[in-house]
Order: sequence, then structure tokens, then C-alpha cells
Amino acid sequence: MRKFSLIALFGLILYSLVTSIFFIVDERQHAIVSGSGQIKRVISEPGLYYKTPAPLEEVILLDKRIVTSEITVPEKVATSEKEVAMIDSFVKWRVDNPRLFYVSFSGSMQQGQDKVLQMVKAALAEEVRHYTLKELLTGDRSELVDEIQKGMAAEAKNLGIVIVDVRLKRIGYSNNAAIFDQMKAERTRIANETRANGVAEAERIRAEADKKHTIIIAEAARQAQKIRGEGDAKAAKLYAKEFGKNPEFAKFYRTLEAYRATFNSRNDVIVVDPSSEFFKYMRNPKATGAAKK
Repeated sequence: MRKFSLIALFGLILYSLVTSIFFIVDERQHAIVSGSGQIKRVISEPGLYYKTPAPLEEVILLDKRIVTSEITVPEKVATSEKEVAMIDSFVKWRVDNPRLFYVSFSGSMQQGQDKVLQMVKAALAEEVRHYTLKELLTGDRSELVDEIQKGMAAEAKNLGIVIVDVRLKRIGYSNNAAIFDQMKAERTRIANETRANGVAEAERIRAEADKKHTIIIAEAARQAQKIRGEGDAKAAKLYAKEFGKNPEFAKFYRTLEAYRATFNSRNDVIVVDPSSEFFKYMRNPKATGAAKK
């Protein structure tokens, strides 16, 4: 009995080990081998394959067969006349790019199906609005179906999906104004939400622009102050050098600057002794001769 228990335990451990490192991909499946949050391999050929045990590597199997997704409740769509058409439809699709599909939906076929149904509803609303109710009920629908499929194809390709076929099972109509009012209210809600998001984004951009403007102005003022200071320093150095060559001219120049500052306006009044040193060059203009030399 003890020997049998050991054999059974060993067999269970061996089975667990084998199933954790080997996996089978049949002809109806794609396999995604992922680890550390990244896709390691994409396998589309059937066979027996090896992987490192979980959680180092995980395997997600995707169905490569054509999937049929059906709108269970007739979709209410407005025509070009603002009439409400009731449309039953279904779409056939399959996973064409396993890597892109995995990135888009984390490998969930249900999420992929939900997205396909959203896409076909949006395509219906976009294309049916170009038709009258009479054209939908009595006309050839092949062109409408082709346009719906084309409208879905580009977005589906970016998700790793290929749209195989779209079919309209039944088209009816409703003259209930409440339905149209409900659709109008929903569109108004979406428009208001979009508008509010746009206002918020505009405020964010404006605030960012004001911030950058303030930084640029402050930096420009700092640079201007720096350049002005360097210019003043060079000017002072140049004045000092030239005045050092002719002290009398320097004195004369500074006296003229004092005159300009003192008698800046006709209404300026100064009370000072006329014999003051301040009026030296006014009393004796020839005193500037030394400066000229």
C-alpha cells in the first residue's frame, strides 16, 4: 500500500511537471507565450511545444477560426430623413495578428467580440444616415453592407482582427417619436461631454502656455540684466581708462553731467554761492582748455 502511494505521488508530480513545461497547439489555435509582461513567442503552427514553468512563462491560446458575433437587440439607427430604422445584423471575424490582438485585448476573445460589436454599431450609424428608410426597406443592401465592412476594416486591422463578412438579417422601422428623442438626448449628452473635455483641455493648454510665457519673460529679463551689467562694467572700465589719461577732461565731463542733472527743467532752482567750484566752467570757459590739451 505504501509503495502504491509513493508511485501515485511520483506520477502526480511527474504529470504536473510535464504539463507545466509542455503544451499543445492544435490547428484551430494561435498560442501566445508571455513572461515578465512581454510577449516571448507567437505560435500559429500546430504541435507540441516547450516553455518554462509558470509564473516565468504563461501560455494564452487564441481561436484562429472564424467567430460569428450577433447583435442580440435590434439597433436603432437614424436614417437621412431622421426616421428610426430597427436593424438586426451579425459580423464574422477572426484573429489575423495574434500579437496585436493580445496587446489590444490582453488575449481575451470576449473583449475582442465586444469591440467588434461596438465597431459594427458605429459603422451602421455612420452609413445608414446616408440612406432613406424606403431605400433600406426596398433597395439593394449590398452597397450598404460593403461600406459597413470597409468602415470597420481599417480599425479592425489595427487591433489584429480581420472582418470576414457583415450581414443585415432584418430591417424594420419605428414611428415612435420617443425613440428618436432618446437618441437625440444621448447624442446631446455625448456632445456636451466632448465639449466639456475640450474646454478642460483648452484650459490646460492655456495654463501651460502662460507658464512657459512667464518662464521665457523671466529668462529674457535675467539675460538682459546680465548683458546690461556687462555693458555697464565695460563702459565704466573704458571711462576709467580714458579719464585716467586726462584727469582735467574727466573733471570737465563730470561737471557737464552735473549741470545736465541739475538744470533738467526750467523750473529748477538751486541756491549756491556763485563763486562755488560748481560754477567753475561757467565763470571761466577757458578752463576747458586744459581738458582739450
